[in-house]
Amino acid sequence: MSDTKTPGLSRRSFLKSGSAAAAGFAFVGGAGVTGFPYVSSARAQEAKTLRYLGTAVNQSTEIAAKVKEDLGITIEYVPVTTDEVTKRIITQPNSFDIVDTEYFALKKFVPTGNLMGMDAKRIKEFDNITTVFTKGEIDGRKIGDQGTAPWKVLYLEGNKSKTFASSPTEWISLIPTTYNADTLGIRPDLIKRPIESWAELLNPEFKGRASILNIPSIGIMDAAMVIEASGKYKYPDKGNMTRDEIDMTIETLIEAKQAGQFRALWSDFNESVNLMSSGETVIQSMWSPAVTAVRGKGIDCVFQPLKEGYRAWASGFALPATLDGPKLDAAYEFVNWFLSGWAGAFLNRQGYYSGVLTTAKTAMAPYEWAYWMEGKPAEEDIKSPQGQTIALKGAVRDGGSFDQRMGSVACWNAVMDEDSYMIRKWNEFVAA
Repeated sequence: MSDTKTPGLSRRSFLKSGSAAAAGFAFVGGAGVTGFPYVSSARAQEAKTLRYLGTAVNQSTEIAAKVKEDLGITIEYVPVTTDEVTKRIITQPNSFDIVDTEYFALKKFVPTGNLMGMDAKRIKEFDNITTVFTKGEIDGRKIGDQGTAPWKVLYLEGNKSKTFASSPTEWISLIPTTYNADTLGIRPDLIKRPIESWAELLNPEFKGRASILNIPSIGIMDAAMVIEASGKYKYPDKGNMTRDEIDMTIETLIEAKQAGQFRALWSDFNESVNLMSSGETVIQSMWSPAVTAVRGKGIDCVFQPLKEGYRAWASGFALPATLDGPKLDAAYEFVNWFLSGWAGAFLNRQGYYSGVLTTAKTAMAPYEWAYWMEGKPAEEDIKSPQGQTIALKGAVRDGGSFDQRMGSVACWNAVMDEDSYMIRKWNEFVAA
């Protein structure tokens, strides 16, 4: 995701452009070919074909083409919504060979036994995975752990375990693909003063010009960041509220909505872009590529660092429990390739963060690494993986360096114990 200070394009749309890649990389056997050699070839090819389940956001033609070139593995993308990823893992675990899903959803998946514990000994770069995942640290400093922090759900008790391990084991729930730290988007040209706190989202000054994300499990955590920043209440864990805390949070949102605070409740990426670019909203929950899309229209928009910190998210690879033989070998081969550098650099150039930073660095130009990861002014124009200029020379990434951004995480996306109750209450807010 791009957090640049200059106009650019939505990198979420860059990835979405690859969501229809499956047809271009699928193996199709020739009709009329008979005999044992063909059967052997078909079986070999089938073993080197991986059905990759995930959202279109995390799928790209470039990655599929590169892994085909490097390993001969064909990636068949299965692009679905986040909710559909959950449904397929739970009800159709044989419909995919590898899945890219979010860490916060593991509490739904692991108890089913439909995903295997991945063997850390088979992951060549496992010891080099960033300590954000393995220890919840950056340079030995602890970072925020409210919600479903990845290190809380990283380890399983065994290869076929349905429970998480309380300490590191050989068996891994998800091998990280992408992660980032989210905050509010603002229109500084319309606000005309500094914005430093999440509390500003409910500031009456922005009545009718604010918006919040209408995805319950994420929107309520944004609301909790706002409430805590205002001094109204301090949550023991914003990612796992009690019913009383949920009630209080929703009541606060309903009061604000009925007072006319919100111009809209957005749930679609393009809707968030349109609200900000039109000036209908000047402050809102936002994703960094949406900020970039607004900038791409020549409009000043900032992914604003806030003193209370960021709400973070993370995704990773998992394998179905039934995967075995050559297909399992191919899946491990692909995961190892993904962590070896090229894919990590590809992701970093989009503003995401990759699981193994050391290998990604070797695949990036020094000026790119300095801009994306060290928070330094761009020594040259910054380009996307597709070659578009997305930041001009001298630009600085919003929020600064990797250490500054990820080191300021306050909470992580989560599934609460009271998830069903929370969703019912959130719907009351939407209907109010």
